[in-house]
Order: sequence, then structure tokens, then C-alpha cells
Amino acid sequence: MLNRLRFKKKVKAILVLFNYPNLFFLGILIGSCNTTINNSSKPNIIIYLADDLGWKDIGFNNARVVKTPNLDKLASDGMVVNNAFVASPACAPSRAALLTGLMPARNGAENNHTYPKEEINLLTKKLQQNGYKIYAFGKIAHGKMNPECGFDYYNKQLIYLEENVKNFLNRTTIEGPICIMIGDRRPHVPWTKKNIYNPETVDLPEYFIDTKQTREHRGRYYSDISGFDKTLGGILDFLEDRLGKNTLTLMSSDHGGQWPFGKWNLYDDGIRTPLIIKWPDKIQANSSTNAMVSWIDIFPTLIELTGSENEENIDGKSFLKVLMGESKTFRDEIFTTHNADGVFNIFPIRSVRTKKYKYIRNFFYHCYHTNHSDLLRKDGAGAYWNSWHESSIQNKKAKQIISKYYIRPPEEFYDLLNDPNEQNNLINNKYYREKIIQMRVKLDQWMENQKDQVNLSHTPYLITEPIPKKIKIEELNKEFKKNKKKNY
Repeated sequence: MLNRLRFKKKVKAILVLFNYPNLFFLGILIGSCNTTINNSSKPNIIIYLADDLGWKDIGFNNARVVKTPNLDKLASDGMVVNNAFVASPACAPSRAALLTGLMPARNGAENNHTYPKEEINLLTKKLQQNGYKIYAFGKIAHGKMNPECGFDYYNKQLIYLEENVKNFLNRTTIEGPICIMIGDRRPHVPWTKKNIYNPETVDLPEYFIDTKQTREHRGRYYSDISGFDKTLGGILDFLEDRLGKNTLTLMSSDHGGQWPFGKWNLYDDGIRTPLIIKWPDKIQANSSTNAMVSWIDIFPTLIELTGSENEENIDGKSFLKVLMGESKTFRDEIFTTHNADGVFNIFPIRSVRTKKYKYIRNFFYHCYHTNHSDLLRKDGAGAYWNSWHESSIQNKKAKQIISKYYIRPPEEFYDLLNDPNEQNNLINNKYYREKIIQMRVKLDQWMENQKDQVNLSHTPYLITEPIPKKIKIEELNKEFKKNKKKNY
């Protein structure tokens, strides 16, 4: 009803402006200003995803330099989930876990650029079976999985998101509840060349090597975050007017940024993600929760609150009681996994995290931890690595940071309350021995239940050999892609 009144007022105002009833003009107006009518009690849903956005790099999470006014407003209008985690810190397995409610070993998408098994159900279909139309824009799933999601409409363009959303809804008459899924490619590399931040004043984590090139790239990363924020603001303002009050808005990121110890790692910089959920008059505005939730829990929650049919035998579960303020706790442990990303990052890791502690197991500790950034060193991505190596020649601390990046111990254990940046590995500390054994056993049991075999997609790089050079990696990557096509 609210949208109809707004539409009638808009028509009346234009007719007054022209001072006489022009039926031809009115016909054009009606054809170009279609309405969105939701007569159901089920809410419209907006799911807005960032790509490689670190949870610390947002204004409402106390970021000191980067500006995100629209994300900050969304946070003040809804609930911030302070302890949200992805299933795996790489695009394909993370998004597959979101859409299936299953952890990587169970859904089949364990390595990056892989996909769930064909027999696995996608939870979006539960909403469709309950009368929802799903309209998707940009990067929702990974690669070829997007068309397989069965969206009622899909625009795969990674740019012009605001224009594409507005153009589609302005020419489409929609009745009944809808779910709009929007996936921005930012701040995924390559980062923009239009740097709006002063490199000299950007902030760097204490475990980074402070060089001019690092600061320049950090500013470009922040610039992409601000660009993402601006687009999000424009789209959400438009959708608020079109969809009305009974709309649930959810914003998150698929994992941390492509920085050392972030993406492809099970430290919090890789697995912890921003999560905001807004639902006027349902979820308390300007609120937050410290309950721990996983990305596999998102769709089961949406399924419950919409009254859709549950999906049996999945790993995810609904945290609706947390959103409704009926519970302050949810998961006691968060399990995360990572296997590999093509030929660039072959380093299987598993972890279990509680609110106080984290236990990490590095299965191939006798091999290098590497990724695209340090191996390819592309402009707008990892070019700063050249300055890191130059700095390490004479700087002892820089040398230690690089060594810590490439070579990992068999196990890691962190006291998160006293060491939130996970810098002090306590695996050999006798004071924590009982807790370490307990979490070690928990991880073993969980992996057994998941039938997690730690599958490898490529041979890892032994620390007894030199780190592969860029030319060698590019050759291996070509061969890897060729073999991959044969297998599909």
C-alpha cells in the first residue's frame, strides 16, 4: 500500500507540473515506473556481499582511517554480529558453504575454483519453493556456479551494480516477496589506481613491513572499500524506497582481504567477517551480539524466518533467536578449513576456535605457505612484496615477518583474549596443555564426522627447495588449468 501511495503522488505531481492530463505521457510513466508490491507477511530480503573485505577495515569496527559512512549507518539501523566467521577463507569454498549450509568437505567445494557436488541442494531453492523470486547481480556464487543457482534473474556484470539494480526494478513489476542478492567485486584485487587516501597517513597492522609501496597499496585497498561503501549506500537507499519497511537487509564479506596472514589463512584476519542484519521493528536497531555464528548458518536462519521448508542434514543452523534478542549465545566452537588455491597456495589448514582460544593445524608444515601476492607480485595486488624482501636484507624484524609468513609450525595455539592479533604461539606453553589437548581432540572428531580427507589439488612446495619464481609459477598455472579443463 505504501508503494502504491508513493506512485500515485509521483504521478499527480508530474501532471500538476504539466498543468493538464496527458494520457500519452501517463502511459509512458506507468511503463517506466513499475511497482514492487509485497502483500505477504514474509519479508523482502536483500543480501549484499563484499569480496575480500577484512572485518577490521570498516568504520563501525573502529577502523581509524578508512571511511565507510553507509556501512556505519546500516550498522546503526540493525544488529552487528561481532563474531561472524566464514567456513573457508577463499572465494569458491566460502560461497559454496553459504549457499549449501554445508562445510567444504561435505559439499565438495574444498579448493578454490571448485564447485559443490551436483547432488547437493542449494538453499536458495527453499526460498523459491516458498514463493520468493530471487534476483541476483554481480558475484554471488563463484564462476560457473552462478547460472546453476537457478536465479529468476541474473546480471553477471561486476560493474555498474547500482545502475543495473535500478534499471531492472524500474522496468519490472514484482508482486510477492523477493530476495535480491548483490555481490560487489570490491575490494578484491586489483585495487583501484584512484587512491583517495594519503599513503603517509594510512594505518598498517603491526605484523606488516612498513614500506612506501605497502602504504600505497593499502591506500588503494581502502579506496576500493570506500567505493564499495558508496555503491552500497546508493542501492540500499533506492531499495528502501521500492521495497518498503518489511525488508530484511544482510551485509557480509566472503573472507578477509588479500593481505599477508589474511585471505587463505585461518587467522581471524582471514576467517572473521563483518555481518550486519537489519529488519525494522523486528531486529533491535543499533544493537550488537557477541554470539559466534558461521556463514553456513545464514541461509538456515533466512529459511526459518520466512517460514520456508527446512533442509535436513546440513551443518548450518538458524540463529534467529539471537537476532530476536532471545539468546546471547549460539555456537561454542567455530571450525574452519582451507586446502589450496590452484598452484599458488597449496597449504591445507584446519582450525577450531572458541571465544577465548584458537587451535590451528598446518598439515604440510614442511612446505611453504605462499599465495598469489608474493608469487606474482602484480601491481594493485602484491607488488609491495618486492619492498618487503628489500627491507628484510638489513632489517631483522622484517626478516622474521617474512619467515613467519612462509614457514608455519605443525600446530598453533592462541589466547585470543590476551593476543587478539595471534602473534604469540603458545603451543608449547605448559600452562595451556590441557586446553590444547582438548581442542586437538575436538578438531580430530570434527574432521572424522565431516569425512575430511585433506584432499590436495597440486603438489606443495618443499621448504628444502627454493620458492618457485614467477615464470615457473605461471608455467605451472597454465598446465594446471589445462588439466582442469580435461577433468571437467
